[in-house]
Parts: sequence; structure tokens; C-alpha cells
Amino acid sequence: MSLIKAFTGLRPVADRADDVVAPPYDVMNEAEARAMVEGRPWSFLHISHPEVDLPEGTDPYAPEVYAKGRDNLDHMVGEGVLAREDKPAYYVYRLTMGDHVQTGLMAVVSVEAYDQDRIKKHEFTRPVKEDDRVRNIDTLNAQTGPVFLVYPATAVIDSILANTTKRTPDMDVTAADGVRHELWVLSDEDTVKTLTDAFGALDALYVADGHHRSAAASRVAATRKAANANHTGEESYNYFLSVIFPHDQMQIL
Repeated sequence: MSLIKAFTGLRPVADRADDVVAPPYDVMNEAEARAMVEGRPWSFLHISHPEVDLPEGTDPYAPEVYAKGRDNLDHMVGEGVLAREDKPAYYVYRLTMGDHVQTGLMAVVSVEAYDQDRIKKHEFTRPVKEDDRVRNIDTLNAQTGPVFLVYPATAVIDSILANTTKRTPDMDVTAADGVRHELWVLSDEDTVKTLTDAFGALDALYVADGHHRSAAASRVAATRKAANANHTGEESYNYFLSVIFPHDQMQIL
């Protein structure tokens, strides 16, 4: 079992990143989301907050909301706004917030490791929110938001991330709140293996945020595993999307 794994992500094509970038789905209400998508047909909120494209007052947990999110995702892929990576990759991700900078790794993380408590939690979850994320993942057949994890700072990992950021980023966007987001695609097979092995040597990762997303991913994986007579453990449902920062860089507000 690999603790983390490279993956072929869907991401905005280079000239569409500014059009797509949006805050996480759970930091705003419906009215705020509707205001944010005005004049922004490619905002990711059309996928993560799809009730903005349905009549006001629509139950956010109604089946048609999740279906609309799937339609919007398919539309953005079909129109070439989002494109899938050519080969499995990790993504080095740097946030710059004023004077604070933190650099982490985007990867998919093993549900089995989560189920075995190698991914450490510190919060209980609310059933209504967990059920929402299950329906979201199932209907979209995608994971649309990462779980925020922390790893104990490790020299071999930290040096690879730092060296990667010396080149021009593949994506560079400053959001409306002033936070700069930079992304580097890391698909060199030797480097991918080094990172996979280095994370595999860690005792544990720790959930900073995203308890409902990770719990929902575990439930979806269990359901799909039970329904798949040819289950191998390598299917994408065996992993959940994450961004992993070193403990000595993360900032708790």
C-alpha cells in the first residue's frame, strides 16, 4: 500500500486559471456564491456550488443540485477549460499570504491508510455534511476539493519541493483575497518515486481540515469496492485528493 500516489489530475488550462479559481465551497453561503459567479461563467463555483445555476431556494442537498454540478464539470471539460494531465504527476503547491509562504504537495492519499488510522483525525463529523460529500463524489465521479494534511517536515521531501519552485510555475494566480497560488507539475518518474518512498516512510499524516471530505471518500471507496468483483486496490476510488504541507510551514489562523 502506497501512502500517497501520483495522479492524472484535471486542472485549468494555462490561460483559464484566473477564470476558474474560486474559494472553497464551504466558506460562503448561497447568496455569496451567486454574487461571486456574476459574469464568471467558468468559475469553479459552478461545480462546487451548483445551486447558483438553479432557482433561488433550491434545496442544496437535492439530487438536481449534484446532477447540475456533474453537468457543469462535463461542460468545462468539453469546452477545454479543464484538461487532464498526460501522465501521473504530483503537484507542488505554494501559497503566499502577505509575508507568509507555505509550500506543499498535492497528491492522492490512500483510503486504506485512512481506515487504518495512519491518517490522524482530530474532529468528529456531522452526518448531514458527510452525506453531502458522499453524494457529491458519487454523482460527479470526481473529488472536487482536497483534504488539507500535514506531514512532519522531512529533509528529502522539503528539498524536492523547494528545488521545484525555482522554475517558472505552470500556474500562477492571485485570488480576489490577495492570496497568491502557484502550481508546479512534477511528473519526472524518478522524482515521483523518491517522493512516494519518502512519504511511505512516514509514520502518519495529520488532517488539518477536511474531515468530512476524507470520511466521505472512505465511504464511497467501501461502497465501490463492494460492488466491484474485480477490485484490485489500484482503482481511483481507493485514494482521496489532498494537499500536504510540512508542519513547520503551515499557518493556523
